Amino acid sequence: MPTSLYTLFQSAFPDDRKRVALEAPDRAGLGKTVRASWSYIDLESIVARYASLMGDLRLKRGDRVAVQVEKSPEALFLYLACLRGGFVFLPMNTAYRTDEVDYLVGNAEPALMVCDPAREAEMVEIARGHGHMQVLTLDGLGRGTFAESAARVREAHPPVDCASKDLAAILYTSGTTGKPKGAMLSHGNLAANGLALRDAWAFSEADTLLHALPIFHAHGLFVACHTALLSGAKMIWLAKFDAAQVREHLPKATVFMGVPTFYTRLLDDPKFDKKLVSHMRLFTSGSAPLLAETFEEFKSRTGLAILERYGMTETGMNTSNPYIGERRAGTVGFPLPGVEARVVAGDDTICGPGEIGDLQVRGQNVFSGYWRMPEKTAEEFAEGCWFKTGDVALIDADGYVHLVGRAKDLIISGGFNVYPKEIEELIDDMPEVLESAIVGVAHRDFGEAGVAVIVLNKDEMLDEAILIARVKEKMANYKVPKRVFFVESLPRNTMGKVQKNLLRETYKDACR
Repeated sequence: MPTSLYTLFQSAFPDDRKRVALEAPDRAGLGKTVRASWSYIDLESIVARYASLMGDLRLKRGDRVAVQVEKSPEALFLYLACLRGGFVFLPMNTAYRTDEVDYLVGNAEPALMVCDPAREAEMVEIARGHGHMQVLTLDGLGRGTFAESAARVREAHPPVDCASKDLAAILYTSGTTGKPKGAMLSHGNLAANGLALRDAWAFSEADTLLHALPIFHAHGLFVACHTALLSGAKMIWLAKFDAAQVREHLPKATVFMGVPTFYTRLLDDPKFDKKLVSHMRLFTSGSAPLLAETFEEFKSRTGLAILERYGMTETGMNTSNPYIGERRAGTVGFPLPGVEARVVAGDDTICGPGEIGDLQVRGQNVFSGYWRMPEKTAEEFAEGCWFKTGDVALIDADGYVHLVGRAKDLIISGGFNVYPKEIEELIDDMPEVLESAIVGVAHRDFGEAGVAVIVLNKDEMLDEAILIARVKEKMANYKVPKRVFFVESLPRNTMGKVQKNLLRETYKDACR
């Protein structure tokens, strides 16, 4: 088996390279200068030019390439070019503000930043502050200085023969300390997980994946794209999720992947019915818990059961409900081939069926550690290479994994991880604020949403709208609390720790 992930993709491409690899229907009608369809021949040619350009820019194997661009086929080709050239892909959420990008750049020290043209001046200023980064641009239609420079490349460099353990990507995930951590994912990690998913979900050349996810995190970039590329399938590429657009293009697809928010919005559309999806073979859901009522409503409306699975940035996918067999609402299925899962008590003894404890996993999919954080890496692994997921779970007598809760107070809102500590630190720095607590509560559209509970300094005044506006200036919208409540004091236990369980109960209906 090839050890380079890109070489592995190439080995799975269809024999007829003229077959369509990617269509971008929302580009149709924009003129001849904007492409809307790419064959596998086109894909390989563009990826080779992109990789060669980065080589011409004197990037070396292992150099990081930071990318904050709108979703486009060219952005996917840029990722594949990094794999081909032996560079480490570092995607950034397009909603990240200046301070967030500045921290990631300072920590990862990329050799190249590719950004939206509208943010070029801002990124150049960040680059000057760190002194080690070139800046090029790429917009949502595939135009910009990166694409223009790549078009002038005359000779393609040969692919770099990466080893399985070589880094392919660094994805940043926030933590309880408030500082994001860079999860280091190797070619081998991503290959093992992609092959397991391809086989578990029966992907083939006959499939067409309707892709409506963002590609700056593992779900849209790895889970969706890798399963399609490893089977020589076709992708219909939407710039973003729009229920009407998804409904329009579903008749041409066989597979759709989404977060729970996608499914609640599709179900809100009266035109979304059994006839529309009669040809579909698979709907999957992940990145946030799928409510049992959403599962049942979807099944009642369409006759199809959503396949829920479970994964995380550090590991890719760990478990999945079966493709053939019972998909149980409220569960995330069984460990995928090559993945082991166990639930342990506080003393690391193995829990029996139905007993609740801490979920741990291990396998070739599990990352090697956090970028430049060896002590944090060591904390997150138990003896025997078991990774501590931070999730609380049980495994029932039939082997299905049930996620019961999450340690570290993680909130998953609309498929994105929100860590309260990061937001609390920002709010606590406001002159009017004495202290704050962020908790997650149920939200039909986003699954969960953050609520801020604030104690003000004596004689200070602050209202909900002003506080939310301040947070929006500094943080991505998905991190911004949906509601704010002002109280005299926060509930604490005898050790002085804020009792967030009481806050969650008090404000459980705040976002309904």
